[in-house]
Amino acid sequence: MSYLLAIDQGTTSSRALLFAADLSVKSVAQQEFSQHFPASGWVEHDPDELWNSVVAVCRKAMAQLGATAGDIAAIGITNQRETTLIWDRVTGKAIHRAIVWQDRRTAERCERLKAAGHEPTVGAKTGLVLDPYFSGTKIGAILDAVPGARGRAERGELAFGTVDTFLLWRLTGGKVHATDATNASRTLLYNIHSGTWDDELLALLDVPRALLPEICDCATHFGDTVPELFGGPIAIRGMAGDQHAAMIGQACFEPGMMKATFGTGCFALLNTGDIPVRSNHRLLTTLAYQLKGKRTYALEGSIFVAGAAVQWLRDGLHLIENAAEAGPLAALADSEQSVYLVPAFVGLGAPYWDDHARGAMFGLTRDTGSREFARAALEAVCYQTMDLMTAMRADWPGSVGTPSILRVDGGMAVSDWTMQRLADILDAPVDRPVVTETTALGAAYLAGLSADLCPEPAEAMTRWKLAQRFVPGLEGSTRQRLIAGWHDAVHRTLSTSVSAELPRV
Repeated sequence: MSYLLAIDQGTTSSRALLFAADLSVKSVAQQEFSQHFPASGWVEHDPDELWNSVVAVCRKAMAQLGATAGDIAAIGITNQRETTLIWDRVTGKAIHRAIVWQDRRTAERCERLKAAGHEPTVGAKTGLVLDPYFSGTKIGAILDAVPGARGRAERGELAFGTVDTFLLWRLTGGKVHATDATNASRTLLYNIHSGTWDDELLALLDVPRALLPEICDCATHFGDTVPELFGGPIAIRGMAGDQHAAMIGQACFEPGMMKATFGTGCFALLNTGDIPVRSNHRLLTTLAYQLKGKRTYALEGSIFVAGAAVQWLRDGLHLIENAAEAGPLAALADSEQSVYLVPAFVGLGAPYWDDHARGAMFGLTRDTGSREFARAALEAVCYQTMDLMTAMRADWPGSVGTPSILRVDGGMAVSDWTMQRLADILDAPVDRPVVTETTALGAAYLAGLSADLCPEPAEAMTRWKLAQRFVPGLEGSTRQRLIAGWHDAVHRTLSTSVSAELPRV
């Protein structure tokens, strides 16, 4: 058995990658699927289309190498995290479209819970904030939208899962209903201190316990695929949410190591070891990973719009034909213009957490054109990442004296202009690895670790390879002026209630 198969189920596409035992990529297949927007701020996926795309890319990646099920030692799954599904335990049919992590339909429910004083309890137990981003309130939205669903859930007829659990259920022919600790930690239902589903949280969000999957380590034998899918059974041995898998793929196994993944959104994680650090700057406390029953924690900052801003340039404004054009176009922008984009298309994530903020541009003049728009879109990602890293340094005591080096991955990380600008804004080195498929790499590593094909984390760290380091080169006063302009733009964009809560930076 020569290969590890990584399933990378993302927000806009499903991908499958075959890795050799040395974790080199041997084949890649990708397939996009439909996005559904039934109302303003609502985002849904068709569960069957999502499932079919996963099966198709796995088969295609295998066919590219002529690989059979017998050639694959194990499967690792990584996934868009908070996206929520509920399905019939007998038929496996979803009762509603998947509600995507970006969806904001439960904003009012979250506001009511906050107004009732529940956020401190939720934060203390989960490390999260009360926000529509997470799965817990999405479960209620589905149960309330489908007639009879709540009663069926209480009778144990229905199953809940994030995308990893849904895929595992179908891959095993309905034999396994399980998730891993990282995905569980994103539901608002999981106690990060006990490592279990929390009865008080279940009652608060009115979620029947009978819906919930078993919680497992990230590297374990979850089950085997049914033979008819890939011509024979394949063991499923790894599972982690996409950002946690990227952290593993970046070999950030020691406290103080940081990574940022730039996809549709941007997600930065700081390994804090065995200590769940409570943030004073509106960051999330989450699981980094769980191996051999031991939980490792992280501080996380979530940016809702990163690559999506480049998609907006392409599909909304038609300023570019493909994403690769954004960096070269930004490099041509007039340096005398101070144009800022605050990409709050679906609100703002950390450290602001403002559901009601909406996107805005500042500093436009008659001379502003496509070049300045491109630069503003890319710089917005850099500024938001800077906000996250600043908050992380302030929250974690171990940051004192720790080198601030950020490891990057994801689609935007291939842009030299963007990564250099990121280093300039952060005033810190930015490291891009040789293997940029870090999310899939993390899933493959977990599967290989469970299958005894991959080394333990300490050795895995030594195998991480740097492709390019971007060193900051921006003059200090210029950097401070740019950052001040960004913070002014953000405060002008925030809704009144959130702006009043935050100190002006």
